[in-house]
This record gives sequence, C-alpha cells and structure tokens, in this order.
Amino acid sequence: MAFLLLSLPIALCVVFLFSRWRNDPLASIPGPEIAKWTGLVLKYHWLVGNRMKYVHALHERYGPIVRVSPDEVDVCDLAAVKEIHRIGTPFLKPYAFYRTLTSPDMENLFNTSDVKFHSARRRLFSSSASDAELHKSEALIDARVKLAIEKMRAEMKTALSGAVDVFQWWIFMTTDIIGELCFGDSFRMLEYGRNNQYSHDLTAVAATEAVKVAFPGLISLAGSIPIPIPYVQEAAQAGARLGKYAVESIERYKALLSKSLSSPTAEPMKQTLFTRLFQLQSNNGKPGVEEGEEGSLPDKAILDEAITFIVAGSDTTANTLTYLVWTLSQPANAHLLSNLVTELSSLPEDFTDSDLKPLPHLTNTINETLRLYSGVPSALPRVSNTPTTLATHPIPAGTIVTTQAYTLHRERSIYPNPLEFQPGRWDNPTRAMKDAFMPFGGGARTCLGVHLARMELRLATARFFRAFPGAKVHGDMRAEEMEQVAWFLLAPVGKRCLIRG
Repeated sequence: MAFLLLSLPIALCVVFLFSRWRNDPLASIPGPEIAKWTGLVLKYHWLVGNRMKYVHALHERYGPIVRVSPDEVDVCDLAAVKEIHRIGTPFLKPYAFYRTLTSPDMENLFNTSDVKFHSARRRLFSSSASDAELHKSEALIDARVKLAIEKMRAEMKTALSGAVDVFQWWIFMTTDIIGELCFGDSFRMLEYGRNNQYSHDLTAVAATEAVKVAFPGLISLAGSIPIPIPYVQEAAQAGARLGKYAVESIERYKALLSKSLSSPTAEPMKQTLFTRLFQLQSNNGKPGVEEGEEGSLPDKAILDEAITFIVAGSDTTANTLTYLVWTLSQPANAHLLSNLVTELSSLPEDFTDSDLKPLPHLTNTINETLRLYSGVPSALPRVSNTPTTLATHPIPAGTIVTTQAYTLHRERSIYPNPLEFQPGRWDNPTRAMKDAFMPFGGGARTCLGVHLARMELRLATARFFRAFPGAKVHGDMRAEEMEQVAWFLLAPVGKRCLIRG
C-alpha cells in the first residue's frame, strides 16, 4: 500500500512531463533544454541582475529567437521586434508583469495593457512632457545641472584623492529635477550633498524590482504581514513612506495652486508635469474623485503616476550620464573627448539647450552611450491574445515575448564592432540602426520622458566637460566596478565612478 501511495505521484509527474514534451507548442524554438521545463534559471539571473547578459549569451548561441522559459521567448530579429512594438500591434504589455513594478492595485500609464486607457492617459501627459513644453522648465533644469557641477568642483578641491564620485552627484541631480517637475519642489539632495530618507527609500524600492518580478506579490504581502526577510520588509516600509511623502507633496502643491488661481495678485505657480491635471480638477469644481470626460484624474491616480515618474526618471538618466563620463574619461578615448571639448568650446557662455541640439559630436556621444548603456537594457515583455508568427516560428496565444535593448544594440549585422564605443557611427546611421535603437522602448509605448532625458543629457554633458575638459578616471577605479547590472533599470555594480578634473 505504501509503495502504491509513493508511486502514484511519481507516475502522475511522469505522465505530465511526457504530455508536456509531446504537446509542447514552443518545441520548434531553440534554447537550452532546461528552459522547456522550468523558468527557475531565468528567475535566478533576474535576481542577480544578470538577465540581460544571460539572454544575450543565449542569442549568441541559438540565434535571433530563443526560448528562455516554458512559456517565454526572447526575440532580437529586427523585423519581428518591429512587429512586436509597432503602433497597433497585437502584442500588449502583460499587466501581471508590469503591475509588480508599480502599485499593484492601480492601473497607470506604465503598467496598463489597455490600449484605449493608455492612449487617453498618455494624451493627458503628452503636452506637459513635450519638447516644447519642457522648454518652459529649462531654466529650472539647468539650475540643477549648474549646481551639480559646482558641487563636483568643490568636492574635487577638498577631497584628498582630488576625485569626485560623479555617480552620486548625477543621482542627486536627476532626483532633484524630477522632484521639482512632479511636486514643484526638489528633494534638496544637491544642497545637502548626501542621501536623505527619500533617496534611501527610492534605492530600497528599486533594489527589489527583480524580487517583484521573480516572486510577484511578495513585497505587497510584506506590507500587510511580517515577512522575516529584512530587505523585503524594508522595501515594503520604504514604499509606504514614498506614498506618504508623495501625498503630502501633492496636497501642498494643490493648496498653493488653488491660492494662485483664486488671487490675481499671487505669484504665478511653478509649472509641473501635473499642473494641467490639477487645473482640470479645479475647473471641474471637483476634488478629483472621478476621471471625467474633461480629463481630470483622481488624486490617487496622479499620486501613482508621480511615484512611477520619479522612480523611472532619476536613476535611468543618472546612470547613462555616469557611463558617458566614465567612457570619455578613459585614456583610450582621449581623442573622442578632445573632439567634444573642441565642439563645446564654441558655445557662448550663456548657452541654452537650443544651442546644444545641433552639435553633432555631442548628439553622437549621447546616442552611442545610450546604445551601450541603455537605462532599461533588459526584458520588455509583451503578450498576444491571438496566435502569430515571429521569425518564421509559430507563437501560440498567451506566450510571453520579450525584447531587450542590450542585445539589439549589440547586433553585429546592424552595428559593426558593436562592443566598441564609436560615436562616429551615428554620423550617417542606416535605417536598421535607427529601427534597432530602443533606449527608450519603442512604438506607442516609448517612454514619455524621452525629451526630458535628452535635455538633461545634453545640458549635463556640456556643462561637465566645459568645466572639466581634462577629466580622467581616477586610479582607484577598477573596470569591474562599472560592470552593468540590471534588475530592471541599469546600474554600475560598484555604485560609484571616481573622476579627476
């Protein structure tokens, strides 16, 4: 009897595995044998920040479409990638995945899989985030850039090493900028020159992105019941504090805006990404309880969008700037730095972003940095509710299909010598280079913050190398410290970048 009880589950397991092998709808897609049976290997690489490199290695071995787990494939075939991300594509964001990276109980611009919802919500923000509208905030943005450069110069003079950690200062700068653009007030990180509770909380939340993906619901659960894993509990508490701070900031800004609108003598309010939405609430005479035809959003929806903007809008640009400075400050790239410094020297003292846009060396340098060091280099999952074909392989409905900029940007047939930093390749980019270039995503789901990111990159790069034309990597820096890791957003593994002026 005991033998029968023991053998029955084993027999059922064998039958299940045989049936899965016999009826495997993804059997034609190449990949490691273990990917047919379990996604644990992929989860492991998520957790250690190595997914992008693991999947890239699979592509180099198996080709442009590869199976990475029982129900997931990754694609780097350019025609297939264009199909996945084109406007009107049947491939949509899987809500179950993206909601783990945001508030799980709130649908927003980033996590929604509803095309109509996304289109309507994006229209509310597209004007505020447009290049033309951001021009109105350029003075605010540039003031933060200038302050960051001043702080770096002061640290170089006082530090015994004569070096500055640009990674730290870029994080402070971009976090302050996105704080001002979301809440009308910065976090004062540049002024104090150190991390505060808010920045610690941002780091704690960002560090658990891979855990959220690998074990959905764990962080949310930790907010309700104690889970004896310190960093999980810390992330849950950090998320709660971020929400509380955002609520207080939004309420403070709304009160000031209401006072400004009701008093003709009041000073004009500082514009934010959400000013228009708050004005719509006031015009409708509602406190923003419902999302009306006029486009007003409930306060909780604005709050959720604001937190998402801050998380996405700080580390991404700061990390790209860090890699740009690190790359140009290496002796092997002295000629590239010289070209850029010469170009920047022609600028007037009071130059603006409009003066920077036409500069070819600056633009090429930024594009090449974005190619090799994209802010989100790893998986962008999509799913189709109907069967389709990608790269000649049938893809059943419900299959998770991912693309990753890390691999697309290193495709040899598109970018010759892909591992070399060659800004000149962007002098005359091919159609394929443009199509494969996805540092901000692609299609209708392209990152809304692309114009802000590029403005920050232009202003910060120009002002840094005008201030430090002879920048060099400090001798204490090891190349291994700049190895890329990505739990969803990119970061250097050493979390520092020491540069001498």
